[in-house]
Amino acid sequence: MKRKITILLVFWLAFANNVLLASGDFMRSTGKIYVVVAVLAAIFVGVIIYLFSLDRKLTNLENQIKENGQDS
Repeated sequence: MKRKITILLVFWLAFANNVLLASGDFMRSTGKIYVVVAVLAAIFVGVIIYLFSLDRKLTNLENQIKENGQDS
């Protein structure tokens, strides 16, 4: 049973790798790979900016909680 699963996994990985390489070559040859990279970079930058703003807001809330707790 393990042997069948291993063989199936190897064939699946080989097929997936071949499809990915072929689509990568197609994207590179048509010049659309740069669009994909630009979109991924924009998403990544957006997530980073969101995380920094969220961290800043949480820090402000933590400081407010500390200040209100000391007043009591």
